[in-house]
Amino acid sequence: MLRDFQPVARLADAPSILAVHPSLPARSVKDLIAMARARPGEIMYASAGAGTSTHLAAALFEHLARVKLVHIPYKGGGPAIVDVLAGQVPVTFGTAASVSPHTKSGRLRGLAVTGGKRSAVLPDLPTIAESGLPGYEMLNWLGLFTPAGTPRAVVEKLSVEATRIMRTPEVRERLNAQGAEPSPLGTEEFTVFVKSEVEKWAKVVAATGMTAD
Repeated sequence: MLRDFQPVARLADAPSILAVHPSLPARSVKDLIAMARARPGEIMYASAGAGTSTHLAAALFEHLARVKLVHIPYKGGGPAIVDVLAGQVPVTFGTAASVSPHTKSGRLRGLAVTGGKRSAVLPDLPTIAESGLPGYEMLNWLGLFTPAGTPRAVVEKLSVEATRIMRTPEVRERLNAQGAEPSPLGTEEFTVFVKSEVEKWAKVVAATGMTAD
């Protein structure tokens, strides 16, 4: 990836939400882990498709918790949420934007967020890590890249301007409305971050044997 693209700036991030249909008796992450260990290969979870962030979030959960869930991939987050709301599939690791309206309405039960710290947008939900699975962290992040070989001066100018914009109150308000938060990083920090993300998820993919469509 870094052979073809030059990281410019990280812009924002948002956690996913581990949520269950109310028909599933799990009321905490520990409950869900206990149920999954007692019923290996039985509890289903819906994702937006193989290789998506929702699939990665669940794969990391299975890997760290040492449980086996049944992956039900959909063609997008919308169809996945529809079936979770209907109780056809009881578990999802959906994006905050798609899941939070339903946890707030009570149609789904939010157990935890996938980030390493509590979300300022969803402060009442604990993290998966603090709920019994230390080391768990998965964020959906948005970054700005240019083609590899872009002049350094251009990259630096774009980085400064992008991080400035992400710190404005107007942008924060718009992001918060979608369950996200500004998390600007300059070029050097963002490059380190991207490398660490590639290494982390490569290990998860290798350990779990997950594949993309």
